[in-house]
Amino acid sequence: MKKLFSILLLGMAIFFQACEGPMGPEGPQGPPGLDGGLEYSLVIERTIDFTAANNYFRDFQFNQPIFESDVVLVYIEWDNANGRKIWRLLPQTVFFEEGALQYNFDFTDVDYAIFLETTFDPSILDNSWTRNQTFRIVVVPGEFINGRIDYSNYEGVMKLIGAEEKDVVKMND
Repeated sequence: MKKLFSILLLGMAIFFQACEGPMGPEGPQGPPGLDGGLEYSLVIERTIDFTAANNYFRDFQFNQPIFESDVVLVYIEWDNANGRKIWRLLPQTVFFEEGALQYNFDFTDVDYAIFLETTFDPSILDNSWTRNQTFRIVVVPGEFINGRIDYSNYEGVMKLIGAEEKDVVKMND
């Protein structure tokens, strides 16, 4: 009896797997941008001067709040190689004889800040470390956050969110 019951169950499973009905109607349109388009993602470029007057700290508002589940990544243009920009994920630390300099950032759903932290008086830094520093601020939608991507890889993150160079919003201070 058990054998017959097992064979019957197996036959029913195969029968229902092979069934195919007519295609149903198309579902409703989802909210804009949830497909990973740039309506939902955002890439901003800013060139910043860090000075004693601004306490080596710059803060900016998003044009509209981001979702609480979103993550903000900030990259600094570290160098150029053969005409290609090299982007490094913050925080970035540089060691000098006087101590350590760190480019760092923080964010909320309405703003973000980029700043310098040092273990010494930052006024002794050469202007090459404090003036005309270019950053890319990348808002990564929460739905893309996973352990399968190296977030230090700027190009990989841009590919993940579907952004291209033409999508970068250049902001003036």
